[in-house]
Amino acid sequence: MHMPERLAEAVDAAGSVPHTLGDLVRRAARRWPDRIAFVDGDLETSFGELDRLTNRVANRLLSEDVQKGDRIAYLGKNMTEYFLLFWGAAKIGAVFVPVNWRLAPAEARYVVDDAEAVMVFAAEAFADDIGSSALVRRTVVLRAGAGNPRGFESWLAGATADDPLIGVDPHDVVLQLYTSGTTGHPKGAMLTGDSLVHVRTAQPAGALWSSWSDEEVVLLSMPLFHIGGVGLALNGLVFGGRMFILQEFNAALFLRYIEEEGVTRLFIVPAALKQLLAEPGVRDVDFARLRCISYGSSPIGLELLRECLEVFRCGFVQNYGLTETCGTVVALGPEDHVAEGSPKMLSAGRALEGVELAIADASGKLLGPGETGEILLRSRANMAGYWKLPDVTRDTISADGWLRTGDAGYVDAEGYLFIQDRIKDVVISGGENIYPAEIERALNEHPDIVESVVFGIPDEKWGEAVHAVLVWRGDGEPDAATLNLWLAPRLARYKLPKSYTSRESLPRNATGKILRRDLRAPYWSGRSRKVG
Repeated sequence: MHMPERLAEAVDAAGSVPHTLGDLVRRAARRWPDRIAFVDGDLETSFGELDRLTNRVANRLLSEDVQKGDRIAYLGKNMTEYFLLFWGAAKIGAVFVPVNWRLAPAEARYVVDDAEAVMVFAAEAFADDIGSSALVRRTVVLRAGAGNPRGFESWLAGATADDPLIGVDPHDVVLQLYTSGTTGHPKGAMLTGDSLVHVRTAQPAGALWSSWSDEEVVLLSMPLFHIGGVGLALNGLVFGGRMFILQEFNAALFLRYIEEEGVTRLFIVPAALKQLLAEPGVRDVDFARLRCISYGSSPIGLELLRECLEVFRCGFVQNYGLTETCGTVVALGPEDHVAEGSPKMLSAGRALEGVELAIADASGKLLGPGETGEILLRSRANMAGYWKLPDVTRDTISADGWLRTGDAGYVDAEGYLFIQDRIKDVVISGGENIYPAEIERALNEHPDIVESVVFGIPDEKWGEAVHAVLVWRGDGEPDAATLNLWLAPRLARYKLPKSYTSRESLPRNATGKILRRDLRAPYWSGRSRKVG
């Protein structure tokens, strides 16, 4: 095995890592033409085949008159076709739009319509969820079987594997990920090739999470409509890692892959770590090759870390970032994950190389060490903006490039970031970002609900659980099972409240705004962190 190398040393003779995704695919095919890139069940795809297949996708899209800047949507679980479409579209400057398959059909249709997608690629189980849109020219069904005229194989048949050689700039948008917003509608964060690649390929040697060997085995189980799933695959592409694709997280299958395939790296959320530790036989699994577990969405508790260190016997890295920052921009390394506990374990870590981190008060004034305010981030990883939302973009990214995260925290004298609360109202449950406005809007359509307010409360398994407070005019007290049955067609399952309470009225300030924080506070009383 070759020695681990600095990400920025994985370069071409020209001396730099390509910052277009198409060039990264071409580079991987030149360096490792026969090395397996993806293993997806019985399907194996080498880096050479990946280059040829993405060329075929690119040429087929061109034959459909898909132009630079056009959006193509993807609705399906994790599979090889995701990357063929994503990186094939990138070769011609088209924008790939993954849709969260957990969304209710109406929510999925909103994303496709908002993105103005000209084509939709959907797994058979979800193909009917999209419905019709005036802009969608064709819906192609993934894994539909050979000979199906609507299937992906039929669609790709006859497309040439010649490189389309379309000029694409590193600053062109290539990926549009939807993140729910406080207005109740999701927003499309526009990510460029440069923003996705630059920061992750510019980290110094020696950091466990950024020093890769040339024989890494990567497990992709995070949903690929999340930046957490996409980011690890990009590192695999840069280093020629062998990447195993799981359709979705399954604890038993996950452990089997780790042992049988010699997995060295993975990304996971703490709630899933708990599921792994609860799986029968976990302590009999051979984790000898596992080098690094990266995790995100919430910090890891000391007791959970102790058990993880005992069982997995590898390094742990906490990642902090947003969809709007192309994922990780702050990291807490293995040296701060110690079984005896450390004050640093309460932090999210320090900013990566090339990332500026600052704290500001409500007026925008920058604060000093230990002072709590809104967390600001500035780097080449910041998104280009929100699709068709210039005013929201200006509110989020300042003229001099600082991105407002909506999170509140402070930075200590050593540069460690401590997250205290969320300025925005997002609930993070099991790694999913859930915005109360979406749920409140749906609840308020119920004939027996006068109004509602939604927030997160502590949950041992998921970090946070969705709780709803209702002004209820129905008989008796609101019943969670009955209300969630009513909500099910309107919202994804993971957004459904886990509990309800009712009040005669909701508290408001002098201007009439509901005091959500006052309702939320008692549930978090006595905790140093006001997030899960």
